[in-house]
Amino acid sequence: MIDLQHTNWTDPEMVQWCQYLLDSYAHWVKQELIVRTGTPLEQAERLFNSAFVVASHGTEDDPVLNYGNQAALDLWAMNWQQFTQTPSRLTAEPGKREERSRMLEQVKKQGYIADYRGIRISSTGQHFLADPILIWNIHKPDGTIGGQGATFSVWKYLV
Repeated sequence: MIDLQHTNWTDPEMVQWCQYLLDSYAHWVKQELIVRTGTPLEQAERLFNSAFVVASHGTEDDPVLNYGNQAALDLWAMNWQQFTQTPSRLTAEPGKREERSRMLEQVKKQGYIADYRGIRISSTGQHFLADPILIWNIHKPDGTIGGQGATFSVWKYLV
């Protein structure tokens, strides 16, 4: 098992994870998340520097975030190490975690959903509404599920 929590986006294991993330997105959504030209490292750099948020978590019983592009790190006000040690449930308000958990189970069954909306909370306590959020299963070439990814480009800070 690759320990994605102790890498950064330029490490070979994370570059490979980005390929799984991008391939799975294309599989489910039938379009590319980013332009897929160049080497896998160039694609990982393009994904990391995209203006929209991309994040993912693994398959642990209490899934831990294992990837966040710069937009995600900025929005949640964390560095790479903080972000990739955070249980993904902690990105949602305590009162919204059960709803989030049900939605993730729905994604597991159907592959992806494109119309989710949710209030999230940054490390500084800032609440924001992301709408719409697209969430998809990330699978490896052998078909095993590696985790789930999420992307969104619209969010609004709440007071």
